[in-house]
Amino acid sequence: MPVVERPGMKPVNMGRLSVETRRDGDVIYLSASDALPPYARSLIDRLDHWADVAPDRTLFADRGPDGAWRHLSYAQASEQSRAIAQYFLDCGLSVDRPVAVLSGNSIEHALVTLGAMRAGVPVAPVSPAYSLVSQDYAKLRHVFGLVTPGLVFAAEGKPFAAALAAVMQPGMALVNARNALPGAASFDTLLATTPTAAIDDANRAVNGDTVAKFLFTSGSTGMPKAVVNTQRMICANQVMIAEALAFLKDKPPVMVDWLPWNHTAGGNHNFGIALYNGGTLYVDDGNPTPGGIAKTVRNLEEIAPTLYFNVPKGYEMLVDHLARNDHLRKNFFSQVELLQYAGAGLPQHVWTALEELAVETTGKKVMIITGYGSTETAPFALTTTWPVDRPGEVGLPAPGLELKLVPNEGKLELRLKGPNVTPGYWRQPDKTAESFDDEGFYKIGDALKFVDPDEPRRGLLFDGRVAEDFKLSTGTWVNMSTVRGSIISAFAPYVRDAVLTGLDRGHIGAMLFLDADAARKMAPELAQASEAELAANPALRAEFQGRLDALASTSTGSSNRVARIVVLDRPPSIDLNEVTDKGSINQRAVMAARAELVEDLYAEPSPPHVLVARKEPTQ
Repeated sequence: MPVVERPGMKPVNMGRLSVETRRDGDVIYLSASDALPPYARSLIDRLDHWADVAPDRTLFADRGPDGAWRHLSYAQASEQSRAIAQYFLDCGLSVDRPVAVLSGNSIEHALVTLGAMRAGVPVAPVSPAYSLVSQDYAKLRHVFGLVTPGLVFAAEGKPFAAALAAVMQPGMALVNARNALPGAASFDTLLATTPTAAIDDANRAVNGDTVAKFLFTSGSTGMPKAVVNTQRMICANQVMIAEALAFLKDKPPVMVDWLPWNHTAGGNHNFGIALYNGGTLYVDDGNPTPGGIAKTVRNLEEIAPTLYFNVPKGYEMLVDHLARNDHLRKNFFSQVELLQYAGAGLPQHVWTALEELAVETTGKKVMIITGYGSTETAPFALTTTWPVDRPGEVGLPAPGLELKLVPNEGKLELRLKGPNVTPGYWRQPDKTAESFDDEGFYKIGDALKFVDPDEPRRGLLFDGRVAEDFKLSTGTWVNMSTVRGSIISAFAPYVRDAVLTGLDRGHIGAMLFLDADAARKMAPELAQASEAELAANPALRAEFQGRLDALASTSTGSSNRVARIVVLDRPPSIDLNEVTDKGSINQRAVMAARAELVEDLYAEPSPPHVLVARKEPTQ
């Protein structure tokens, strides 16, 4: 495996990805030149392997009620998962009566997952937001109706009481670790169960087709779908990852990670990297919020990761602390081999700051990459294994994966096939059928384009969602991804997301969701302001007017000129499907819920709360 070296950059052992292409008319097929090496039958085989090889090594650690780290070794995880698996078999759980997990990341959550996998029972981790943020529990009811759990686990009972009252049915068992609700079994009861030979029989029956998890899509276009995740998908994907991130084979990784396990990035990608490669995952009890980032900083001051994953907002908040906290900065950069982001594009100013801070601390930059994939691809599908200098490059396909690029409205629509791709959606055969083409390729809905059409080996660039682009009334196409990205960059750090309007209209409009925490730092008097007060504040409006004018002055025509904007005075609603639990904005739902504001962007004369660009595009 080659060690990637570039002047001024810390060397890192990365895999070699190469690609072969073929054409069938206008359709382009790409696949990795190298075959996918063998992969494990199940994650439990990897758990038991490391329990034999390194029994005392920490697999997972989290903060206990007293704030101190709790450690779970490989040997403990293997042994305790057997007891839990027996309990699940005694409860009569199966693929039709799986385990639902409502609470967030924890050692107990990990053990429930491993116990279920050992018993051959799927685990269905559900976003805590469906229970703790939602007011109507509609998504939680939908999820329970779809997968019909036989047992529900929530680490803390009392916070989930109202949600559980809305969804629990006769015959469903309930397990709590703390603050137990009436009728719930304690987690200690699971651990005290005596394993029998039935556990080994159940584990031997597990194969690549065994359903390991139901992971729920974000519901950005409606109610969540339950994506079937098999053991083959998860284990093949881990080998794909290790072939790309070759340093994982050199020494066990150490990770400090908050990404939720009900999402594929945290629950498959990162959970799996630690377990498959004999590493250690420290559960970060923080998150990218003003309160949560302090916990993340505390954890990173104590634990030096060898690779680090985050979303762009998380990196943005972390950069502020790295810049002014010498101990944090030195510890963070002391062992880290690679920084990876996912979920959205990393703003250029954050990228630059990370590189500058690494150089200031160690004398060298740290390699920054992104991956590409989805819940349906387990999730890893493409990555760069070489240094890049800009966001958006998604690299080349992993070994074992085949891509199909189909012309669609001037773009190349991506489709995928491989052992890491889901067989479909649980109990929704219609959704499954419409998601695969006649050659069995999964239709992911995104578009990619070549960095250099004459040199496919240079990789691919993300080119937006196929269905998101739209035409103005003039017939001019608007590339939604490009324009949205330019808005977020132009208004950074004060705007978290933008919803574009303009279908069959005369110009592009935009509704802007504030990053309220950043906006409150604009002026001392805004420190305690509500979002409604921020949106109406004269200083903020003046700043936004200037930035809108500057953005308009760089446009080349109506296809990328944002003519009018409105600053939204309330955050997106999860119950109205405006936002997913992981923070992705549903453009159509926002426009439907705020239809009057869409009309205001095109009203004549323009209402006072609408800002109008005052610069003409350059020619």
